[in-house]
Amino acid sequence: MAIDLENITKGFNTLNKNIKKRIVVCAGTGCVANGSLDVFKSLVDMSKEMGIDAHIELKEESKGTLISRSGCQGFCQHGPLLNILPQGILYTKVTNSDVKEILEESVLKDGIVGRLCYHDNGKVCKGQGDIPFYTKQNRVVLKECGVIDPENIQEYIASGGYRAAKKACVDMTDKEICDELINSGLRGRGGAGFPTGRKWDFTRIQKSEKKYMICNGDEGDPGAFMDRSVMEGNPHNVIEGLIIAAKAIGADEGYIYVRTEYSLAVSRMQKAVKAATEIGVLGKNIFDSGHNFTLHVMEGAGAFVCGEETALIASIEGKRGMPSPKPPIPAQSGLWGKPTAINNVETLANVPIIINYGADAFKKNGTQNSSGTKIFAITGNVLNTGLIEVPFGTTLRHVIFDIAGGVPDEKGVVNEDNFKAVQIGGPSGGCLTKEHLDMNLDYDSLKTVGAMVGSGGFVVMSKHNCMVNVAKFFMQFTQSESCGKCVLCREGTLQMLLMLTDITEGRADKNTLSVLEELANAVAIGSLCGLGKTAPNPVLSTLKYFKEEYDAHVQDKQCPAGECAKLLNYQITDKCIGCGLCASKCPVKAILGKPKEQYKIDVSKCIKCGICKDSCKFNAISRS
Repeated sequence: MAIDLENITKGFNTLNKNIKKRIVVCAGTGCVANGSLDVFKSLVDMSKEMGIDAHIELKEESKGTLISRSGCQGFCQHGPLLNILPQGILYTKVTNSDVKEILEESVLKDGIVGRLCYHDNGKVCKGQGDIPFYTKQNRVVLKECGVIDPENIQEYIASGGYRAAKKACVDMTDKEICDELINSGLRGRGGAGFPTGRKWDFTRIQKSEKKYMICNGDEGDPGAFMDRSVMEGNPHNVIEGLIIAAKAIGADEGYIYVRTEYSLAVSRMQKAVKAATEIGVLGKNIFDSGHNFTLHVMEGAGAFVCGEETALIASIEGKRGMPSPKPPIPAQSGLWGKPTAINNVETLANVPIIINYGADAFKKNGTQNSSGTKIFAITGNVLNTGLIEVPFGTTLRHVIFDIAGGVPDEKGVVNEDNFKAVQIGGPSGGCLTKEHLDMNLDYDSLKTVGAMVGSGGFVVMSKHNCMVNVAKFFMQFTQSESCGKCVLCREGTLQMLLMLTDITEGRADKNTLSVLEELANAVAIGSLCGLGKTAPNPVLSTLKYFKEEYDAHVQDKQCPAGECAKLLNYQITDKCIGCGLCASKCPVKAILGKPKEQYKIDVSKCIKCGICKDSCKFNAISRS
């Protein structure tokens, strides 16, 4: 018997009608790490103590207040977050000690605890509708993340879930689904941006009795947490995208591949697959359509290279995750030699939206060649780090200064002069500068300046960040994550790392930069997979846009940003009163002098650790 989505929706709404208020505690990884589950428990316990009619699950007798958990609400800088609906109150940095006051003021009454609200230039912001971080976004894929309970399939269905899957399975042919995706212009959200509909259509036309559909949840970029947050906050949305994709290509089995470090995402995806199977949206004869689709959740071992589709396939097959030469591509010969389509989490989460509302509606966001919205994870030197969603074509300036709040100085004052660069696209991407602030964020524009959308990592750097050190950091990452299969990637990334280390430690000469650039170009051209081909991007982009910083390191043996310890020089100035504190703190006894006289640093012994400067109470030690 086919699942009755409308009856489930009616049943959920009937149970929900007596709920007057709902407290939604963010239970995404960031807020959980900051204690949000303790806040959730305190809410439940304190409600009982105060005699508040509160519930943690909907039943026939449920009324009064519902206390529930959600996925990531996005405003990560200010977590743990707590939302009160339908009033639309958002509380930030909530702790156990705040729970009683919240219940008294916002549950028993209709008041607001102002001190827990976000303050924008002195203005108390009641909720998301008042906070620029939210109002300047366009949350489409993230619309239900941070609102619905990710472990409640009935709520997902009641919010419109699985209608697109039913429409695709019952009312559309495989070709019609592929054509709709092609017309939408949806491109892969995990890397190079290949058109999703074309990938499906090519897999669809392959002749095989067995095909596979894979969701790539092996998100490994430093500072990236887009896919993780979608899996944690709305796992059924991903499953629905997979069902539609499987119908389009003719697959009856699929895998969701999630790195094992994402324990919360793994747990919620497993629960969601189990619930979807039990209720009948996964399994045999889905929606009485004749289409069968079973789904497995597989944990990856955390190898960055397994984000590459052929390496991911090898990992599922029980082999070491290493890329294979193409052709054949996975659409021709993928998992266990069968035609296979692979899409990342965010790509699949867009699919139900397209099937529900149509390609034309989807294309109203974005640009001509980059349609829809993109989720970015903003980290680094900005006022408000977190998870955002904006249409393609949005400018860097809008993201960094309007949404993220800008780049603060040491005193917290925001000024455009504090901004230095943004690394976009993770280790595979490139660094963009002030001259790019008004450039549109889309696949084609970023490619022209040596960067890429990638999965959506967005690391903002201030004038105090050394760009050579940034390139070195990303090269350390890609070098350690190289599987070692091809010589250019294995040896080339190592040699680039060694040269960058020489530059930051003052051992480089005038030939180092030319050799570094030549090697970077060779690795980009000759590597087997996307990891090696894009590994040089941070090096090449910083060489292009911050050449003067490299020259200062090599020629002047100085780090303009003051980050590279081996290139720093410490001096004791005439402000010294001879207290001797710096000498007592120095781990190598490099500071000499007599009490009440000016001390001196023996540069031959100094290891440039900076402890002397940190310990001086009279600002008598300078660093250059």
